Amino acid sequence: MSTLQQQAKALGDPTRHAIFRFIVQAGDVVDVAELTEHFGFNHNAIRQHLAKLVDADLVTEARAPSRGRGRPKLIYKVSPAAESRWGVAGPYERLSWLLTEIVRSGDTPVEVGRRAIERQRLGSQAPDRDPIETLVAEMERSGFEPTVRRRGEQVEVVLGACPFASTAQIDPDTVCNLHLGMAYGVAQLVDGLVIDELLPRDPRLANCRLRCHVTQSDEERP
Repeated sequence: MSTLQQQAKALGDPTRHAIFRFIVQAGDVVDVAELTEHFGFNHNAIRQHLAKLVDADLVTEARAPSRGRGRPKLIYKVSPAAESRWGVAGPYERLSWLLTEIVRSGDTPVEVGRRAIERQRLGSQAPDRDPIETLVAEMERSGFEPTVRRRGEQVEVVLGACPFASTAQIDPDTVCNLHLGMAYGVAQLVDGLVIDELLPRDPRLANCRLRCHVTQSDEERP
């Protein structure tokens, strides 16, 4: 059975299809507890549906960052293999929307990228999440394959892939400024996150560096 056939079969179940659409529309990772609360099923039923979606390469499963004692919870997000299928917008579809908005509005790529993230309201979805985790999650969702390097207070998010590499070779200024605007958009919605600069690299090799840092609130300062 091909991947496409397996995905179609997995989504043939109405409940499983609804769970998949919930994950698509969440715009971020979700966990079993969130799905259980939304759909009213027990944890085992939700896990069984998620297992089918993972097997069909429609969603991916990972461990959340460890916080204190206890085993980190499992989190789920839309798989890259589902891009441009089943109502999921692929990276170049998203890019076409952003480029169209630049032309239509006359705004800068930085402003359009920032506004695209602001519309998702990331900050209201996860008010207690670490600011760097929120930034990394958004970069990951957009296909950048980020990793984090910390040097004291300075944080460097290395973007291991460019989802718009072909277009970036033709017009790097526009694409890189869209990326920078997206980072600004996350920072605008998350307390304490400051974006310092984006250091672009050859899009064919990726590994652009997004430098940022986290500030303390008045309550946190000694």
